[in-house]
Amino acid sequence: MPFNRSSGILLHPTSFPSRFGIGDLGLEAYKFIDFLEKSYQQYWQVLPLGPTGYGNSPYMCYSAMAGNPLLISPEQFIDQGLLTEADFANLPGFPGDKVDFEQVATIKIDLLKKACNNFRTQASPIQQKEFAGFCESKAYWLDNYALFMALKDYHNNASWYTWEPELAKREPEALDQIQRQLTEEIFYYKFTQYEFFRQWSNVKSYANMRGIEIIGDIPIYVSHDSADVWANPEIFCLDEETGAAAQMAGVPPDYFSATGQLWGNPVYHWEQLQKQDFKWWVQRFEAMLDYVDIIRIDHFRGFEAFWAVKQGEETAMNGEWIEAPGEELFDTIRQKLGKLPVLAEDLGVITPEVEALRDKYEFPGMKVLQFAFGSDPSNPFLPFNYSRNAVVYTGTHDNDTTVGWFNTASDWEKQNLLLYLGCVSPEGIHWDLIRLALSSIANQAIIPLQDILGLGNEARMNFPSVAEGNWEWRYQSEALTEELGDRLKMLTKLCGRAPEGN
Repeated sequence: MPFNRSSGILLHPTSFPSRFGIGDLGLEAYKFIDFLEKSYQQYWQVLPLGPTGYGNSPYMCYSAMAGNPLLISPEQFIDQGLLTEADFANLPGFPGDKVDFEQVATIKIDLLKKACNNFRTQASPIQQKEFAGFCESKAYWLDNYALFMALKDYHNNASWYTWEPELAKREPEALDQIQRQLTEEIFYYKFTQYEFFRQWSNVKSYANMRGIEIIGDIPIYVSHDSADVWANPEIFCLDEETGAAAQMAGVPPDYFSATGQLWGNPVYHWEQLQKQDFKWWVQRFEAMLDYVDIIRIDHFRGFEAFWAVKQGEETAMNGEWIEAPGEELFDTIRQKLGKLPVLAEDLGVITPEVEALRDKYEFPGMKVLQFAFGSDPSNPFLPFNYSRNAVVYTGTHDNDTTVGWFNTASDWEKQNLLLYLGCVSPEGIHWDLIRLALSSIANQAIIPLQDILGLGNEARMNFPSVAEGNWEWRYQSEALTEELGDRLKMLTKLCGRAPEGN
């Protein structure tokens, strides 16, 4: 669906300042929303919010529907009487500019478990009723997730397909027995989800009341080692004996990698999904719309055709394109949930068939300015080639920051960009590209906060195909100055993207 002319900021919550070593849903989230409102932004885009596994990637989560417990603000437990300030007395000296995920997990999990134990014994009747209602309303994914995570702890975090066969294959008698054994652990994982969604709901309400809509992110694939694959093996292409991914997801060689990207996720068994009337996908969209306003579909082209790589391959080079029933899927979701507020990440190998699928449902596609200056005037990322029903970015979480990109760009790209701009303004190349994005005809413009702050390569969020050291960047609270907000506000208004009445 087309959107009004507007703009926003891309920032994952882990990047907020916090004394707990990782951004969370506490005070700094509200300060950031205030910054958005004062600078006339109307969107806050986040990366997937699920519980992350190895590598800490939000695109490889233990659940497609659960929230990340590390985003819970421990300070909010004080108001509920579940923790006291004394519980924070011996916090270590966390890095201020990045997330040390291992150190953070050690500290925060202890705090979460203490809060959970206190909730179990001290919760008021109202809290107990709210918790029970949450567990009942989310049971269609929460029960499997909580049991899955408890079983991972029981197996020292081993992947589900290495568990005892009766648990890996979910034999009812074995599941009943282990559920009785792991009652406390299951309660803990349900409690953390209850608290995550309570805190997130409050943040979202605060944003919505200030005219800010939240853009969430659905990765097309889910992690192999996830509650979704373990609980629904029939809808994924798995080896029936071992549980391994018989066909793995990825993309062929591209801009980011000469050997392609082999993600390792199992691809979908689309015929089985069709037989189930796409029930799992409908539930996934329904769950997502519970806590975001707009959905960005990552790797949208995979709904028209997807790159499948056979088990055993070490790169994505030897794969094949297989058609997917995207039209039937989106027709079904629209029929059950209504017209979808969706943005389509349509980067990569895009065919006329992919464009037709996107355009049938009026999903805006993505334009990235960092891709615009490496070829000729037919380049689809140059602003004069845009359609209005599009969302333009200076860069994405997979790109370098604009300053970092410009500093390492080829002489050819730099020359093209400078010819296009006329000159680099005294404000810096990041503001030149922000101005270019905001002044384009694309209905929506989204700017990573790193670009607004003018940061270099040190603030990059992700290096595709690199397993470790990503997703760590954080900013300092004093970075969001009134001067910075005023500059963004003035430019947003000048380019016709301010909220109505401003």
